[in-house]
Amino acid sequence: MICHRLKPASLLAVFALLLGLLAGCAAPPRTQRPDVIVRDAPPPTSVQPEPATPTLRKLADEAAALRPFAVSGLTLRFLDAVRSLPPAGTRLAYINETTREYFSAAERAALPEAQRARLAEVSLDEYRYYYTKYGSPLAYLRPLEIAAAHGMTDLQGRRVLDFGYGGIGHLRLMASLGAHVVGVDPDSYLDALYSEPRDQGTVAAMRESRRASGTLTLAHGYWPKDAPMVARVGGAFDLILSKNTLKKGYVKPERRTDRRQQVNLGVTDEVFIKALYDALKPGGLLVIYNVSPRQADKGGYNPQADGRSPWPRESYERAGFQVLAINTADDEAIRNVGRALGWDRTANNEPIDLNTSIFALYTVLVRPR
Repeated sequence: MICHRLKPASLLAVFALLLGLLAGCAAPPRTQRPDVIVRDAPPPTSVQPEPATPTLRKLADEAAALRPFAVSGLTLRFLDAVRSLPPAGTRLAYINETTREYFSAAERAALPEAQRARLAEVSLDEYRYYYTKYGSPLAYLRPLEIAAAHGMTDLQGRRVLDFGYGGIGHLRLMASLGAHVVGVDPDSYLDALYSEPRDQGTVAAMRESRRASGTLTLAHGYWPKDAPMVARVGGAFDLILSKNTLKKGYVKPERRTDRRQQVNLGVTDEVFIKALYDALKPGGLLVIYNVSPRQADKGGYNPQADGRSPWPRESYERAGFQVLAINTADDEAIRNVGRALGWDRTANNEPIDLNTSIFALYTVLVRPR
């Protein structure tokens, strides 16, 4: 079966206004914790070097704007790590404009001449490298804040899986905090964009940090459907994240929808949920976080707007999970993130009311020890 994963076009239509480019559990009080000690943050008086490129400067500005909304030491370190992101330059990829399939230069070279002739060259600059089609990687602040609130306070030496990762930026940030990160996604666009050897492997620790280096692995294909993907992804994860991929509207829509707006996991619900459970260490967390536009008016159904968990509590519990939270609203927090990232203005600088146009739900599960 073919997985049509889309953090889709109509969500892009809403989030093109909200995010510029954005498209696969009970929230604690958002008060500053007095016990948080951010050992990796530089002294307040230190002067940071100016980021080298416009895209890196944009990310640094976003990190500064988000800092008032970072509660935990984990998310403060995540934002601080932005200053360690490397320049990416421009990449060349190739697209079959009929099938919308992308190819790297090496993949193109391996094709027969007739197939190569049907490909168009695409230049992907550094902005695309870090923002891809889905917006700022720093929107992962909220899923990580929720993980921290449920005990994942440090990523040093931890194994992290992101199902439907959508972009490399947040993966590099987590790896620079000492995590061993695996990103899973079937999108050929990402496979072509991140095709250079330097895109994977060891990631140096964030600057001015005594942390050990982390690692980054990208796995492009259908997990857990395909055995080679299962082998590449591995297991024993401390944390599994999935943002804007495991939505009820995508996986189990309540009404018939366009296949391009569906996520076909390729296996039964029971097999997929059990694969998530088996991939975690005992005590490991799964955080599903979905940002959604407002549901369609007048009885319509927009699958992108149905950000609930695809499965009920009972399905998770049958697989062995303990459900810590399910379909818990995070609206106020994601709107704060959205304002910091500029989602409240159109490209023409017209205001957008995020209170009526953007919503978030999350689910947190744990594999018992």
